[in-house]
Amino acid sequence: MKLGVLASGEGSTLQAVLDAGVSGEIDACVRLVISNNSNAGAVQRARQHGIDTLHISSTTHADDEARDQAITQALVSAEVDLVLLAGYMKRLGPQVLETFSGRIINTHPSLLPKYGGQGFYGRRVHEAVLAAGDTATGATVHIVTADYDAGPIVGQVTVPVRKHDTVQSLEDRVKNAERKLLLQVISDWRDQTRDQGPRMAKVMPGD
Repeated sequence: MKLGVLASGEGSTLQAVLDAGVSGEIDACVRLVISNNSNAGAVQRARQHGIDTLHISSTTHADDEARDQAITQALVSAEVDLVLLAGYMKRLGPQVLETFSGRIINTHPSLLPKYGGQGFYGRRVHEAVLAAGDTATGATVHIVTADYDAGPIVGQVTVPVRKHDTVQSLEDRVKNAERKLLLQVISDWRDQTRDQGPRMAKVMPGD
């Protein structure tokens, strides 16, 4: 299965996918990495693995429609089967959403629908969890739609909140669980695509 990845930052999630592909943990390979940040760590990681990269942003395409079209054409040309948003901090345009409808997934560091939507990302989510006194949190993989974090849930993993957790310690455990969940979703997606069966949401225990 061929993957297209959109990323804005360091690329730790991308690295987990790359490593799993190399080891054979997942039967998938990354064909293209697109970033709105030409200096993103994700871009450097991709190049180290010999993967094609593209910088597409308001700098390269000032017009929203042109940017949307460029991303869509790049993914189509790479013949990707599944698009993964790995820390991508921009909203996708209508053309790419339509072209790859039902085939774009995103990870989010909470048990959606809790702590989802615009403004909830990264450490802000974990800060909110601790401030609320929640005893459990987790991560979600969902289908991407036009609204933030609102698409159908493909899988979730729960992570307990410990008594002495800090934002950093909680973030580290959620990230670890999130990557494991993502790899499981990609593996299941491959199997279900091959079998032409329905994609079912899964709930996994965390550590």
